[in-house]
Amino acid sequence: MNILDKFAPLRAAYAGVRAAGQDPFAVRFERIASPTEGILNGRPVLLLGTNNYLGLTFDPACLEAAVSATEQAGTGTTGSRIANGTYGSHAALEARIANFFGRRAGMVFTTGYQANLGILSTLAGRDDHLVLDADSHASIYDGAKLSEARVTRFRHNDPEDLARRLRLLRDVPGHKLIVVEGIYSMLGDTAPLREIAAVKREAGATLLVDEAHSLGVLGARGRGLAEAAGVEADVDFVVGTFSKSLGAIGGFCVSDMDGFESLRVACRPYMFTASLPPSVTASVTQALAELEARPELRTSLTRNARQLYDGLVAAGFLLGPAASPIVAVRLSSPERAVAAWNALLARGVYVNLALPPATPRGEALLRLSVSAAHTPEQIARAVDAVAEVGSMLGLTDTLLAAE
Repeated sequence: MNILDKFAPLRAAYAGVRAAGQDPFAVRFERIASPTEGILNGRPVLLLGTNNYLGLTFDPACLEAAVSATEQAGTGTTGSRIANGTYGSHAALEARIANFFGRRAGMVFTTGYQANLGILSTLAGRDDHLVLDADSHASIYDGAKLSEARVTRFRHNDPEDLARRLRLLRDVPGHKLIVVEGIYSMLGDTAPLREIAAVKREAGATLLVDEAHSLGVLGARGRGLAEAAGVEADVDFVVGTFSKSLGAIGGFCVSDMDGFESLRVACRPYMFTASLPPSVTASVTQALAELEARPELRTSLTRNARQLYDGLVAAGFLLGPAASPIVAVRLSSPERAVAAWNALLARGVYVNLALPPATPRGEALLRLSVSAAHTPEQIARAVDAVAEVGSMLGLTDTLLAAE
């Protein structure tokens, strides 16, 4: 026996996936040529699994900002801000992201995962209550575990169930922190945030919204679901990431709450992690400027998402509940999903394979993410490829029979 034996069932399942073709969890691109195309095994591949929503990873101004910052300030900070000091670009980015969301204060983290891990584990103490949507991201659940708070899950996107569970906690001591997401990363659905905000007000709770997949996507200014739903005043904390629409890496939290600055010396994942390198703070700052100056990026993204979603619906696939930059093809079994993923890759189309237990309700998914940089022709090519694979493997017939 060794300490890794407990993972034997996982290794066996992983071996089964690899035996079906390429290893979906170890794809190695020789080169990423653009926001929409990579080179894999010497062949061009259409990228539909990147979360590069606004296509800014190759934006000339963002690249120039990153290169200039590296030349001026070096490749890294080599430590945490608490130990090694805050660079001017860190403070400037925090002010910039807070201003973008119309908030008084902000903190920047090295990853989006750490933002959730740090904020949730710091805000909610042992005597508090985290009330989480059941389909919350792994980083939210991990932050909840680290917090030692009591965790209550409510049914996904169900404000009535949320209200019922908060009523049960009404006379229980401790703060109640509700956590939901703007766009959920697997099925691409949005939270019913107006209704959740009403429940929050009635219960006297605190509300945190993770806008990781909705920043730059929803709202008149791209601030996310809270802006689109008109409930920004009800959201006490906004958490998000720079690794989707802003084309880099990093995370953030913004808020208007008094005492927010105390989190800097209370939040361990912030205090004990090396800070973002100058190249990233520079490119993210520029990406925010691009987001604000070019609303046509969101227009193109919405158009592409609608074209992909409608095309796959017309081809007979069962998808998530609404068109968004995340378009999930729901399949009847992991085996069919693995076969379809391999068949698409063979046709030069890269998508994400999402399997249980990482998926809601144990579904098997082909997860496609759209970029503003995709052309209508590329979207049409993707629809044709998925439809061809579906016909070859009998996927739509299975779904229709299940209906």
